[in-house]
Amino acid sequence: MQTTIFIWIGVMSVWAFVVMGYDKSQAKKKAARIPEKNIWLLAFLGGGIGAYFGMQTFRHKTRHTSFRVGLLVLALVYGIVILYLLGVPFPKIASIVLRMN
Repeated sequence: MQTTIFIWIGVMSVWAFVVMGYDKSQAKKKAARIPEKNIWLLAFLGGGIGAYFGMQTFRHKTRHTSFRVGLLVLALVYGIVILYLLGVPFPKIASIVLRMN
């Protein structure tokens, strides 16, 4: 199951990265574009990391606050999922909150 999730996130991230590059290319040519809802769907379905890195690499959708913030949050969430599946220990939230006080 763990391997399946890694493969899924990897494939979806590569796909989302390619889609961001393709959409940027289409935007430069003023040609048919990929709808934003499709980009969001790819990001939500596991491609958040690839979509975020695609946005940064191709400098695409960087003026849209929803993309800048939303894709970063999704990338972080999928990054945390990967770390969790790899067995990286996370600090307990209660101990972090207590240290702040």
